[in-house]
Amino acid sequence: MNLPQTHARTEADRAVEVNLSINGSDVALALPARVTLSDALRDHLGLTGTHVGCEHGICGMCTVLVDGEAARACLLFAVQLDGAEITTVEGLGKPDQLHPLQESFGRHHGLQCGFCTPGFLMSSYDLLTHEPEVQREDLPTELSGVLCRCTGYRNIVDAVDEVAQAHRGALPGPANCGQRTLVGRTTATAATSAAVGAERTDEEELVERPQEIVLPAGDPTIHVDVTSQLTSAPDEVARVFGDVRLLARCLPGAELTDDLGADWYRGRARIALGPMRMAFNGIAHIEEQSDERIVMKGQGKDTGGGGAQARIVMTAAAADDGGTVLQAEADVFLTGRIAGFGRSLAGDVSRRMFQEFARAVDRAASGEEPTTDAQPPRAFSLLVATIVDRARQRLRRLTSRGESRR
Repeated sequence: MNLPQTHARTEADRAVEVNLSINGSDVALALPARVTLSDALRDHLGLTGTHVGCEHGICGMCTVLVDGEAARACLLFAVQLDGAEITTVEGLGKPDQLHPLQESFGRHHGLQCGFCTPGFLMSSYDLLTHEPEVQREDLPTELSGVLCRCTGYRNIVDAVDEVAQAHRGALPGPANCGQRTLVGRTTATAATSAAVGAERTDEEELVERPQEIVLPAGDPTIHVDVTSQLTSAPDEVARVFGDVRLLARCLPGAELTDDLGADWYRGRARIALGPMRMAFNGIAHIEEQSDERIVMKGQGKDTGGGGAQARIVMTAAAADDGGTVLQAEADVFLTGRIAGFGRSLAGDVSRRMFQEFARAVDRAASGEEPTTDAQPPRAFSLLVATIVDRARQRLRRLTSRGESRR
């Protein structure tokens, strides 16, 4: 672990530059000297998995790894950690590839309300990494640095003990570390700039046409794959594919504002998700365009501090009934407050938006106006439809289980 470095006296309103590696992403921050690591992670990098409890180093909720060792993020100033490698609970595993500790906590119901869970996971990871032969009777003492307000310690001990016995000396490392863009909730200012990584983009760069849209490495926040059946014939859909302005009007809440030439376009998109209303200004580049296929990349920045990048592939194929099968695949990378909306629900809402897009393409192909205006998607209807879909899926699973038991 890096020891705190001595810094020259800094005025309270002056930002200090600090470079960190967060879950494998190199980031540079300019922060007031009094900003703690926990606040830097949550507010400036959008990593809200690190919870803040007592803010006095007692409860252990904010435990992270600093250069491989557990540390209280609320007791460290971010500027003390220049050059340090930080691992948070977000780096531990992926939704489809959980770390064994995360899986075990789920199996043993070691979660309760969940507020202490990130601290317990990171503290347990540190323990099993440095003391792989730890015995069950020692776990209550070894894990006592994190407090569970639900008092569900027995299940937590069961979960950690199971992993300790299964991975003596060979605990798998964090599975979700890699270079990606990190943007927090705090709007960038001269004094407190947002995080910047290898793919740093500021508002001016987003407005101007870049040489190339470079997507972050690693898995996207959301992968969307939607197939829709259109009544319009393939040649009618091809007409929409060939008219970028018409195609843009099919996107809910989107508006194409400028043709920059060479298949580059500037536009904006608005969306409302629950209480959040976002307006993205961005750039799109069409890399491939034919009657049957469009490949494009886009990136935009929310005026509230978030960001989105995506690669979208749309293909149209003739259907047996004379209509068209429209498939839309998208890898979407989200940062900032929109990323905190929840990967699963954001994915469901995104799929709903692509379904609306397909219906609008069908209307445009038949000669109708695809959308009436550039209003943002109706959050309530999108959310209600998503919740109804989930309820139906849940009912089908319950019905299937009931039939299998008969």
